[in-house]
Amino acid sequence: MFPRLVYESFRHQPRRKLLAGIAITLGVAVATAMIAVAIDIGDKINRELRSYGANLVISPQEDTLDVEVGGVNLKPPSDGAFLNEADLPKIRGTFWHNNIVGFSPMLPVNVKIDGHANDVTLVGTYFNKAVRFGKDDFTTGVRITHPWWKITCGDGAQPRPGQVGDSPPACAWPSDNSEAVLVGERLAAKLAKRPGDTIQITGRQLTISGILSTGGAEDDQIIAPLALAQEILGKPGAVRRVYVSALTKPQDAFAIQDPNTMAPEVRDRWYCSPYVQSIAYQLQEVIPHSHAEQIRQVAQNEGTVLSRIKGLMLLITIAALFASALAVSAAMAAAIYERRVEVGLMKALGAGNLAVSSIFFAEALLLALVGGIAGFSAGALLARQIGRSIFSSRITIEPVLFPIILAVAVLVTFAGSAAAIRRAVKFDPVFALRGEG
Repeated sequence: MFPRLVYESFRHQPRRKLLAGIAITLGVAVATAMIAVAIDIGDKINRELRSYGANLVISPQEDTLDVEVGGVNLKPPSDGAFLNEADLPKIRGTFWHNNIVGFSPMLPVNVKIDGHANDVTLVGTYFNKAVRFGKDDFTTGVRITHPWWKITCGDGAQPRPGQVGDSPPACAWPSDNSEAVLVGERLAAKLAKRPGDTIQITGRQLTISGILSTGGAEDDQIIAPLALAQEILGKPGAVRRVYVSALTKPQDAFAIQDPNTMAPEVRDRWYCSPYVQSIAYQLQEVIPHSHAEQIRQVAQNEGTVLSRIKGLMLLITIAALFASALAVSAAMAAAIYERRVEVGLMKALGAGNLAVSSIFFAEALLLALVGGIAGFSAGALLARQIGRSIFSSRITIEPVLFPIILAVAVLVTFAGSAAAIRRAVKFDPVFALRGEG
C-alpha cells in the first residue's frame, strides 16, 4: 500500500517535480565534476607545475656545517666538498622513484678565456643524459629540470633538434659526450661569439653549439657537459650540487614534523607520503654524505597554487549544492502547499504525522535518486571535458564516487524538503479541507 501511495504522490505535479529534479541534477553535476577533478588533479597540476623547474637541491653535507668559535668561522677556505657522480643513479632507487621527474648535477669551474681578462664560470651538467639504475633506463638533465632554458642561434632562430655523435651541428643542444658548449647570451655579446665559433678555454678549443638564454646568472656563464667540466677541474666523478624535480603533495602540519621524533608507525606513514620533506629525507639516505632540501620558493608556490585551486573547487561545489537545496525547497514548498487538501484528508482519516512525512520523504528520496543518477552522468562528462580542455588528459572517475554522489543528492534534497514537509504535517485538517492554509 505504501509504495502505491508514494508512486501516486510522485505522479502529481510533474512540472514542479521536473523543476526540482533539474535543480538537483545541476547541483549534483557540478559537485561530481569538481570532486572528480579535485581527486585527480593533484598529479596533473604537479606535472604542470614542473615547468617551474626543480624543487629539490642536493649538496654535500659538509657545506651545511658551520664551525664557529667566539663568532669566528673556523671552516677552512676551499671550493667545498663534492658528491660522487656514480651515486646519482641511486636517486631512482628511492621509495618515490616514480615521482622523480628528472635530476641534473652541477659542477661550476672558474676558467680563463683567451683574450678575456676576467675569470668566467663554466658549469658542467647533464643535457639529455641516458642513465641506468638496475634494470631501469631513463633520460635526465637540464632539459627536464630547467625547462625555461632556451638556446637560440644568435639571430633569433630556434635550434635544430637533436644531434648525432660527438660533433653536433651548429645551433643545437650539446651532446653529453662532446666538447661542445653553450654560451650565455650576455657573455656571447661581450665576446662577439655565435654558434659554430670556437672558444679557447685554458688551452682547450671548444665549439659553441648555441647561445643560452635563461634570464639568470647562466647568461654570463658557459654551460658544458659534466665530463668536460670534471676534466678541466681535474676531479673525475665530482659533482657540486644536484637539482631534482619531483612530484609532491602540498605540505601540511604533518609534513613539517621531525621524523626522528615520531613513533615508528607514524614515521612510516610520513615516509610513505610524497611530501617534499620525505622525498628529501630519502634522497639523503641514498646519496652518501649529502644534504637535501626543498627550493622553498618553488615548493611553497606549488603548495599555494594547489591549495587555492582545491579551495576554489570546494567553494564552487558548496555554492552549487546550496543553490540546488534552495531550488528544491522552493519547489517542494509550493507543491506541498498546493496539496494541503490531500494532506488534510489523510490526517482526517487517521494518518499520523509520521505517516504523512514518510510519504513526502519517500517522494523526495525517489526524486534525489533520479536527479543524483542524472547529475552523476552529466558531471562525469563535464569532468572529462575539463580534463581535456585544461590538462589535455582524461580525468578518471572513481567508481566509489557514485554512492558518495547519491548520498550527497539525498542529503541536499532532504535538507531542501525538510522545512516544507515539517510545515505539511502541522496542517490542521479542518482548515486544510476547507482550503485554508
